[in-house]
Amino acid sequence: MNKATDTILSIKKAMGDRLAILGHHYQSDEVIQYTDIRGDSLELSRRISGLDAEYIVFCGVYFMAESAAILQREGQKIHIPNTEATCPMADMAIAENVEKTLNILQKDGRKIIPLTYVNSSAAVKGVVGRFGGSVCTSANAKTMLEWAMGQGDAVLFLPDKHLARNTANTLGIPEDKRIILSDAVIDSDPELHVFTDQAADKDLIIWPGFCPIHEEFQLETIQHIRQEEPEAQIVVHPECDPKVVQAADGNGSTTFLIKYVEEAPSGATIYIGTEDNLVQRLAKRFEGEKTIKPLSVSLCEDMGKITLVNLAALLENIENIQPVEVEDSIKEPAKLALERMLKACS
Repeated sequence: MNKATDTILSIKKAMGDRLAILGHHYQSDEVIQYTDIRGDSLELSRRISGLDAEYIVFCGVYFMAESAAILQREGQKIHIPNTEATCPMADMAIAENVEKTLNILQKDGRKIIPLTYVNSSAAVKGVVGRFGGSVCTSANAKTMLEWAMGQGDAVLFLPDKHLARNTANTLGIPEDKRIILSDAVIDSDPELHVFTDQAADKDLIIWPGFCPIHEEFQLETIQHIRQEEPEAQIVVHPECDPKVVQAADGNGSTTFLIKYVEEAPSGATIYIGTEDNLVQRLAKRFEGEKTIKPLSVSLCEDMGKITLVNLAALLENIENIQPVEVEDSIKEPAKLALERMLKACS
């Protein structure tokens, strides 16, 4: 064992139930092995309020730690080993621009309900909560979009345009009842790029963000596999382009992808379109029984910013390090948005 490993094990033993380490499925093997709980965003969100631990360490990206800080009970402290582990997709939705966009869209009197993917900042979740909206994950996007459409005249789905379109396809929302906002709303003043007349007859208004990791998966790759290995199965994450999702044999959250592999018959060959750490972990787990391959190799650099070294460094000084906190003006409406999701999916 190296020094970081020794430190992590000794501190976990010393702190006992006072410490809980949570890890997302996209974490590396070297980190995930020291987590107490692993899962996708929905699973991990559900676990926060039930934990007795005083110190909760989130091995993932920053928006996940923020979500935990929003849902934490009094006396709990949320930490992340590297605060620079952000999410490019989450960064594509700035709270100020989201609020401006909602105000513009509601100028004609329509009630627009915002629904934000959990891959968003606490500030965005706060805006969504104040406008009567909620949060979704890839596991419950269908349920939550149905919920949101029942709350007003139209839904603003953000920040992931691919998850929005894939979910709309599942629900049968016609193409002519959707609109994707201009890419310019990400970095520019929405006043210059959002027009109520363009969205007046739309049921679903879509923010133009995307996940750079899942954007890399291409339809041509699937077509090549179909020709070379027609017996192979292909499953992908719904953050992929709709053309990729429609060509696959199935799509769903990381939990869905894991279950799909678990339930596949012995001897199956399965290509998976998602972050490579999870794919390689499944390949090792089922080696000799099933063949698991990446649709293409795509690694999240930000998930990779959590390492044994910075996890050990955090644990060594955890009682003196400032925890992740969300100011009350953001926390309360953001918590309301998250709780609406948890209630709708309970």
